[in-house]
Amino acid sequence: MRPSGNLARLPPDTSPLTRFSEAGKESDDHARPDPAAPARAVSAGAAVEGKLLLDAPAIERTLSRIAHEIIEHNAELDDVALVGIHTRGVPIAHRIRRLVEERAGVELPVGTVDITFYRDDVRVRGGEAPLHPQPLVRDTQLDFSLEGRTCILVDDVLYTGRTIRAAIEALFDYGRPARVQLAVLVDRGHRELPIRPDYVGKNLPTSAGERIQVQLVEVDEVEAVLLIAGPEEASR
Repeated sequence: MRPSGNLARLPPDTSPLTRFSEAGKESDDHARPDPAAPARAVSAGAAVEGKLLLDAPAIERTLSRIAHEIIEHNAELDDVALVGIHTRGVPIAHRIRRLVEERAGVELPVGTVDITFYRDDVRVRGGEAPLHPQPLVRDTQLDFSLEGRTCILVDDVLYTGRTIRAAIEALFDYGRPARVQLAVLVDRGHRELPIRPDYVGKNLPTSAGERIQVQLVEVDEVEAVLLIAGPEEASR
């Protein structure tokens, strides 16, 4: 259909480029607190509207169960390391480390991995502007040897599996672990790659017209898992 000549022409988008999340996961940079600003309490009214699936106590219980399963399934805990995927996988990995230490007395090393340049939706033409808005680049920090270790990738939401594929590729650029496992707070289904988590906090099936938003105090200053109406594309 031919567009009407009466439609107003929109000005070009001059907003800064932000990080794409895996399809079906919320972009998080708009929610990141300003580190220079004083900490503040966030009222319930400031939270994103959606159906509450998990509150703070439920998230804590869920992560506690994941920590217990990690202890149960890894006889040699000294050989286990946690690797959080930016952004919310990082605070989740640190919480799991604390819970494992409380229960087993072993402090697991924690690293972080940034998957920016391993994503299959990052496309740049040589010397020219990107075809699409590109993710923010964050640090990958793996201050321990991967050789012979069981590395547990940690993320907030598992959806298509493309984020995890990219994280595995990034991980193997830094070493060759003996095993790679996956721990996620939420599995929402709709896999596009043959990836299955070893540790799942909650299986929360969703439709294509819904998305899961995880909010953590370390990033969002609130704590909840929400079901949001509307496809992910509409939020980009």
